[in-house]
Amino acid sequence: MTGHIKILNDPVELVPLLITFNNADYKKIYEFLNKAWLTEEDLVAYAAPSTVTECLSILKKGNLIEEQWRMPKPGEKPTKEYRATYSKFRASFQCSMGDIGDLLHIAVSNDEGLRTIVDSVEQEIVAGTTSIGDISRKYGVSPIFIKGLAKRIPGLDVKGQGMVLLDRLQ
Repeated sequence: MTGHIKILNDPVELVPLLITFNNADYKKIYEFLNKAWLTEEDLVAYAAPSTVTECLSILKKGNLIEEQWRMPKPGEKPTKEYRATYSKFRASFQCSMGDIGDLLHIAVSNDEGLRTIVDSVEQEIVAGTTSIGDISRKYGVSPIFIKGLAKRIPGLDVKGQGMVLLDRLQ
């Protein structure tokens, strides 16, 4: 087990943590990764392949895991293995109750309205609008809301003050 402390300075960083620990399968995967280096194949023994892939994506976006190449046996291909980076948590931020409410809703909600907004945001990015400020103004939500969505959705991420679509194979 690592002894590193995850220090959150931005409330948006809560979203991957809340998603991970609000899902029993994701939580179990994180606990296994907190004990040892494991490959995606190793983790499939504990959860469905799609669940493992989604979980690893969320953990990567939250910078909650590290990865390295596992040395293969002769004649085999190398594979990536993962391990949890942090075993402790500390928060050091301040935000409005509205923003924290939005982030909690994004992290734990199954609201279909969120899917509609995500689809619209993805279309905006494909059309060339990547500015978080522009997107938040267009949909009448806060920039923190848009950043929170990016942390929840596997195909989106935040780079600086803009949004990007991620390769689905990441």
